[in-house]
Amino acid sequence: MAEALNPPPAALRSVAVVLSFALGGWAFCAAIMAALPPLVGMDAALLIHLLAGPLAFAALSWAYQRRFHHYAPATVAAAFVALVITLDALLVALLILKSFDMFRSAIGTWIPFLLIFLSSWGAGRWARKAHAHAG
Repeated sequence: MAEALNPPPAALRSVAVVLSFALGGWAFCAAIMAALPPLVGMDAALLIHLLAGPLAFAALSWAYQRRFHHYAPATVAAAFVALVITLDALLVALLILKSFDMFRSAIGTWIPFLLIFLSSWGAGRWARKAHAHAG
């Protein structure tokens, strides 16, 4: 029981690696939504975010599974989405927008969350299979 409360440093490092990958993906998506609406309009920015976000997270999941692969693809995908939802709720909605209205938009939140999970999970599975066949 004490080990569960005090995980070894290697376990903390591996969690930190997953979260740093997720933070990089979230920052990419946040940059899209911060920079593009004034340039291309909100509808186009949301569409770009809808496509680019899952692609970015797929690439991050692929890279994570090829390099580290401490956690299963579904676990990594869930961690990615959990961090994205948490940061969107706490930073974007609560602190920046001061409203949770963004969560009423399927194309702005819920569909990207689903696609981030699916693309991360799929790319992670693919990377693991490619790595197993190469090794």
